[in-house]
Amino acid sequence: MGETGEGLRTFNLADIWEAVADRIGDREAVVCGERRLTFSQLEERANRLAHRLEALGVGRGDHVGVYLENGTEYLEVVLAAFKIRAVPININYRYVAEELRYLFDDADLVSLVFHRSLTPRVAEVAPQLSKLKSFLVVDDGSGEDISVLDAADYDEALEASESGRGFGPRSGDDRYILYTGGTTGRPKGVVWRQEDAFFACIGGGDPLRLKGVVDEPAEILGRVIDFDFVGLPVAPLMHAAAQWTSLSWLYCGAKVVLIPGSLNPAAIWRAVEDEKVGVLVVVGDAVVRPLLDAWDADGPFDVSSLYSIGSGGAPLSPKLKDRLVEIAPKALVVDGFGSSETGAQGSQILEGGKTTGGVTRFERYDESTAVLAEDLEVVEPGSGTVGRVAMCGRIPLGYYNDEEKTNATFVQAHGRRWVLTGDMATVGADGTVELLGRGSVCINTGGEKVYPEEVELALKSHDGVYDSVVVGLPDDRWGEKVAAVVRRVEGAGVDAEGLVAHCRKLVAGYKVPREFVFVDEIQRSPVGKADYRWARQVAASATSS
Repeated sequence: MGETGEGLRTFNLADIWEAVADRIGDREAVVCGERRLTFSQLEERANRLAHRLEALGVGRGDHVGVYLENGTEYLEVVLAAFKIRAVPININYRYVAEELRYLFDDADLVSLVFHRSLTPRVAEVAPQLSKLKSFLVVDDGSGEDISVLDAADYDEALEASESGRGFGPRSGDDRYILYTGGTTGRPKGVVWRQEDAFFACIGGGDPLRLKGVVDEPAEILGRVIDFDFVGLPVAPLMHAAAQWTSLSWLYCGAKVVLIPGSLNPAAIWRAVEDEKVGVLVVVGDAVVRPLLDAWDADGPFDVSSLYSIGSGGAPLSPKLKDRLVEIAPKALVVDGFGSSETGAQGSQILEGGKTTGGVTRFERYDESTAVLAEDLEVVEPGSGTVGRVAMCGRIPLGYYNDEEKTNATFVQAHGRRWVLTGDMATVGADGTVELLGRGSVCINTGGEKVYPEEVELALKSHDGVYDSVVVGLPDDRWGEKVAAVVRRVEGAGVDAEGLVAHCRKLVAGYKVPREFVFVDEIQRSPVGKADYRWARQVAASATSS
């Protein structure tokens, strides 16, 4: 890109950003706590960081770890890496040392940007990683000693670096990697071409799905929104739901509002009120429940600016959808569907009234999404055949450092290359996709398949259930039995007998849990995804004692 941002010719994620920043430099781009940055200011900080990374020896194809909680620095690192054709790697800030060692090694990190409070964990694993050479520390007031890592202060590094560009040419073939959450296995790095990621994951120039994606790079500047569009992603930026929506909003000239630190529901509602947020993005029940609790305790808040509440990464239960509609009656409640390996594939939209189901069905955005049976034949509408949700067209290149998993997940069928997700589904007579659940956590009891998500939604529809995770446990007679780990609503007296009776009204008898374990808290990932390994351990321990 030139210094003025004119002549946009590629779907490279840095080129697009620079063109938009040049066009609307004075417009506010991101707000986080007390910090407010315009597009020009965010661009300058990203330039300075990019030059610093270059000075540290980071170049094309190198991997830069982003070990940060939400803040403007997260977006700065991502954009800076794109500028020098390096690859930002998302890292879960809750990981302990062994998990970090695995991910740092698997991702071949050469540089790491992290919050100062995370120094002890980094110091524990860094000596074991020969490729990891440089460290930049974002000060968070924790006072941790960073001298053991020979780490440079982030803001001081930016101050000492050039504010202009002067970077080389880039390409839509440059890489983008997103690591999966690892809730059912080891995290995997999903490798995308940036051009494909722009269309599949980052809106394609049409994040609100108003006009359709662009055909040529030059059209993007014509899509810069000329009205106040403010979005707030509740999830951490390390998660696809927040990272992709934030980038898609920035690329169309919108303002991104971030909440610093861990989940603070009351602060989220206050930000919606103060910043006039139009689009709120959450991740399923685990995020919405605390938001509703805060509304009841500290509200009401002025949410009249909201016109869309979107959820991705985990389903919303029906009663919580209904409550969101009650709170923000002018807003569309959009339950999105997709994955790290596909980007956005479809959605279910609720506008007023009451809903009777969770994300069991979704409308496909286009014909690139299909359900493929075990023999890779396309599942026909109304056939009742169960298969895996799949996608062709703009899909990833594969998994980083995992040829075996790549070959198993990315297949050739019908003259096209497809990615097979882990989501099992069938296709209704009307063409909608009916989701059954993740194949990797499917329970086989007496030859019948039980998908935990369906039973979880049934349990969570009970007024006395706050949260639930369903798993399979070994059973001498049936092979596996259905077990539920349940967190009750505070003060609720619901017991196993009551939940069995409730479930029998909603699911077949073989799907009703035979074991119940009641807990004070259910462990989930920072973005609210169920930790099935933890739940299985808790259920097994409780039922064997």
